[in-house]
Amino acid sequence: MKQIKAIIRRTRFEDVKEALFAADINWFSYSEVKAIGQARQDRSYRGVIYSTDIIERTEITIICRDQFVEPAIEAIMKTARTGEIGDGRIFVSPVEDTYSIRTGEHGDTVLADRK
Repeated sequence: MKQIKAIIRRTRFEDVKEALFAADINWFSYSEVKAIGQARQDRSYRGVIYSTDIIERTEITIICRDQFVEPAIEAIMKTARTGEIGDGRIFVSPVEDTYSIRTGEHGDTVLADRK
């Protein structure tokens, strides 16, 4: 089992969500996050100068069986990419075990992708 964390542009979330469903990833969590990226400059809007240090992104977390890792990454890469700085990052980590709170089962059988 693996955990996939992807930090993407907010504007790409709906497309990524649909691509994940098409790749048989039918359960994931997401949250709005703030990050600090490479672009650090002041911008001016109507005479007010503001900093672009903090950028708002969406973080998607997926726990899946090993066979779903590559399809999930490909789906995210295809739909989140704009070709510009700030498209995001994907991180993959091993997961030792998972438990169902309701049934007490553990292992990859409790994952929603029962394939």
